[in-house]
Amino acid sequence: MTDITNNTYSDFHLQYIAGSWQAGQDDSVNTNTNPYNGDTLVEIQQATATQLDEAYKAATAAQKQWAQKLPAERAGLLYKVVEILDKRQDEIVDWLIKESGSTRIKATVEWSTARAITLEAAGFPNRLHGEIRPSNTPGKENFVYREPIGVIAVISPWNFPFHLTQRSIAPALALGNAVVLKPASDTPVTGGLLLAKIFEEAGLPKGLLNVVVGAGSEIGDAIVTHDTPSLISFTGSTPVGKHIGELAHSGDYIKQLALELGGNNPFVVLKDADIDNAVKAAVFGKFLHQGQICIAINRIIVEDEIYDEFVERFHQHVKTLKFGDPSADDTAIGPIINEKQLKSLKDKIATAQQQGAKMLLSGEIEGQVVPPHIFTDVTADMELFRKEIFGPLVGIIRAKDEAEALELANDTEYGLSSSVFTADMEKGLRFARGIRAGMTHINDITVNDESNAPFGGEKNSGIGRFNGEWVLEEMTRVHWVSYQHKPRDYAF
Repeated sequence: MTDITNNTYSDFHLQYIAGSWQAGQDDSVNTNTNPYNGDTLVEIQQATATQLDEAYKAATAAQKQWAQKLPAERAGLLYKVVEILDKRQDEIVDWLIKESGSTRIKATVEWSTARAITLEAAGFPNRLHGEIRPSNTPGKENFVYREPIGVIAVISPWNFPFHLTQRSIAPALALGNAVVLKPASDTPVTGGLLLAKIFEEAGLPKGLLNVVVGAGSEIGDAIVTHDTPSLISFTGSTPVGKHIGELAHSGDYIKQLALELGGNNPFVVLKDADIDNAVKAAVFGKFLHQGQICIAINRIIVEDEIYDEFVERFHQHVKTLKFGDPSADDTAIGPIINEKQLKSLKDKIATAQQQGAKMLLSGEIEGQVVPPHIFTDVTADMELFRKEIFGPLVGIIRAKDEAEALELANDTEYGLSSSVFTADMEKGLRFARGIRAGMTHINDITVNDESNAPFGGEKNSGIGRFNGEWVLEEMTRVHWVSYQHKPRDYAF
């Protein structure tokens, strides 16, 4: 049961299906641990495909009535959720620290962005509108309606679990849809069950939000291939996103997709940039949440004339960062999420050295805490340049001039976020528009997410956009209805 007093939530060992908290029926158990100290947080009996089907049936039934609610009713529910987020800020931040390894700084940022998208979504019910279009047929009128898309499947990631889940849930519900959610196995609480508690406390009708925690082998494909969902909203890696895309178009019903995938985000520093500001931005944008962010800085590209000076100042600043216990107020870098990710980073460090990159800064790995690693003399043929890092490692690349800097920035299969530092606004705009990416920020970091601005990528970084009116288009369907006022003359 959800405690609707000021006491903390409990019973996270249960699934939230059809408006009730129930035990999973699969033989497997999700042992949810703290990535910093290894403590067990909760053990969750996982769900079966039968329970997933129950969730979809409940969502289908509940959505029909929810779509008929007045806009003010749906908006009121979202405003109530904002109130609960405010009341439970400390509780949410604490869960993010202990479950996802977030530093206190990052956890607070994540709570804030989740709150912002919830507040933005509260306005969506009153922002939906249709159109009346003319017709070339005498006596006809064309009406274009925007209606809820139906049931949305949400598959959320472990790195910003609370915000990136709420980024789909809040707009979906505000627009009259229902949701079946599968959170990442590393963050089932902050990526799903905690939000279920919050929406339940806010009074969301039963069945509209279902959180199904299960093994990928049992429900991973089934959540996509099930006949019910009209839209699959996935945030995660590009390989998994491609697999989901194939599944969504392989069954009896073709599903729409909203995919926010990997990034290889360039941070470009041109020779006229304010180096001090660029260094501060580069350090924060690279090492926030240990670099485990899809829009984190992945490559730093610096014009030749200021390369050495930038590297020296960047090196000195990074050396001051504290790493270790994420609950400490002054910790900048906490633990890597799991052993698999840790091994991947160790391999990347070894490969960078083998390929000739110069390791300017390193440190001893303790448990799952990886100190910041800086590599210079990185070239475009190295893995550190070509692959998404997802950790506190960074390569700095020398560009001979502005033209080569732009060429290097675009030399990737990805196109999520990017940034450029320059003192010349006109040059910055020209450079920014030359980057093939969904988002580019001038004199700021690649890590930006505002609830009223379009968030999404190009190329292998995804399909569709989140936030603002852009997500309204993703989560609604267009229905053309025409009315023939007087009989037509037909050819036969």
